Amino acid sequence: MSQYSEERLESRILESISTMIVTGVIKNPSLSRFCSVTEVSLSPDNAYADVFVSCLMEKDLARSVKALNSAAGFIQGHLAKILKTRNTPVLRFIPDTSYQEGERINNLIDKALGKHE
Repeated sequence: MSQYSEERLESRILESISTMIVTGVIKNPSLSRFCSVTEVSLSPDNAYADVFVSCLMEKDLARSVKALNSAAGFIQGHLAKILKTRNTPVLRFIPDTSYQEGERINNLIDKALGKHE
């Protein structure tokens, strides 16, 4: 599969899962509606997709990732109808803490420069 096709498939998966979260198709009370899919990374053979998830509130992240992993089969079935590819990748949801890490680093830099808030 060409890189362009792989990127297009990744973006379609990202968009579809994000829409499912926002519209409430995934009916799990542990899943925060303030979660978003930040990145999708396909394996070279398209058998697996790592889906990185971020939440507005850090405390909701672990619960939401657990809820998404438990609903992975349902989400994969829904994706199969949308993508219409021969094989739908097996989904693995992973917490994306890059935003929190960025904030922590910015606070450390501000503290080192003497810019306390």
